Amino acid sequence: MALPLKWEFPGGKVEKDENLEDCLKREIEEELGVEIEIKERLPYNIHNYSDAKSIKLIPFRCSLQTFEINLKEHLKIEWVSSSELTQFDWAEADIPIVQNYIQNYR
Repeated sequence: MALPLKWEFPGGKVEKDENLEDCLKREIEEELGVEIEIKERLPYNIHNYSDAKSIKLIPFRCSLQTFEINLKEHLKIEWVSSSELTQFDWAEADIPIVQNYIQNYR
């Protein structure tokens, strides 16, 4: 794990011939063992961790379609209200996503 003990949203890299929505559904299944329905795409964030590493986070609002979470790649999951999101130590790239969500999607 590149950012141990930092909070980040689940997701991952888009594979060849995969669209963003299919990628997210696959990654959520792989990481959490649940199925989701994608509701809407939110504004993205590009973050440079270094000259060698830049990432583009593209968040989506989703709803669970199955409810038994099985953590496969993470130590812990929290389900909180948007007002509680600031209480977590977020990975730097996720902070603008959190701020945007709090401001626009309460």
